[in-house]
Amino acid sequence: MAETRLLEGKVALITGAGRGIGRDLALLFAQNGAKVVVNDLGGSGDGDGEDKAPAQEVVEEIKAAGGEAVANFGSVSDRKAANEMVTQAVDTFGAIDVVVNNAGILRDVIFHKMSAMDWDQVLDVHLNGSFNTSHAAARHFREQGSGCFVHFTSTAGLIGNFGQANYAAAKMGIVGLSRSLALDMSRFGVSSNCISPFAWSRLIGTIPTETDAQKARVEKIKAMTPAKIAPLAVALASEKGRDVTGQIFVVRNNEIFLMSQPRPVRGMQADAGWTAEAVADRVFPAMKGGFTPLERSGDVFSWDPV
Repeated sequence: MAETRLLEGKVALITGAGRGIGRDLALLFAQNGAKVVVNDLGGSGDGDGEDKAPAQEVVEEIKAAGGEAVANFGSVSDRKAANEMVTQAVDTFGAIDVVVNNAGILRDVIFHKMSAMDWDQVLDVHLNGSFNTSHAAARHFREQGSGCFVHFTSTAGLIGNFGQANYAAAKMGIVGLSRSLALDMSRFGVSSNCISPFAWSRLIGTIPTETDAQKARVEKIKAMTPAKIAPLAVALASEKGRDVTGQIFVVRNNEIFLMSQPRPVRGMQADAGWTAEAVADRVFPAMKGGFTPLERSGDVFSWDPV
């Protein structure tokens, strides 16, 4: 059990909590005194199928350790089901204090081969799902004058990766959603932050391992366990994290990073305005040194995890 129960008396909805990162989130939240709604549709990594066992197993594990939890098997992409998750938290435990938007799927494919369904389903789960659960809880947060949103983003969006246009777009959309929630709801004592995790999970297990470099990369990721992500989420959801809002964090094994957010880098002005030719001849060359390189996540986080 945790030495200090940072979430004593709080009620948390954690989506995608049946496996991987979500499971460890649910366990540590419960260890810290939170009552947890363990949501998981139980689908495959690409979103197909349903299985109640993962969520129920986590609930039983929490109860066996002396905690309180209840399972929920709805899909975050279904707005009615998302509302029912929050209602279940309030009806079962009397409140809703924290929403952790962790549920996700992957449908990786190079962009020119990506189908509309690949795009829609990933956006539905990640971005629309985060909106659905957050919107369902927002009224309760406003009325009680407190609340915490923890959203999961990815360096696939923050930096870039091959074959993940759908996932990257959804994860960057979540960054915008989180920032807007922080701005709109700070007056009501509500915080909203993003975590970008590096951790081995069944979704990451879909990474190709055809080359020696790919195999080496996967072995490094395997060393980063999902349990490493949970402490930051618990801290953000606690009273000690209440004043932290609108931020993006990266967790990489024993490392925590605060990520930059878009701000002006360089500027130029022309009293008479710009022509297209002047932009091409003057602006592009002057600003070229400040262009962000076309890099992938692995290029920026190039050292072995600590």
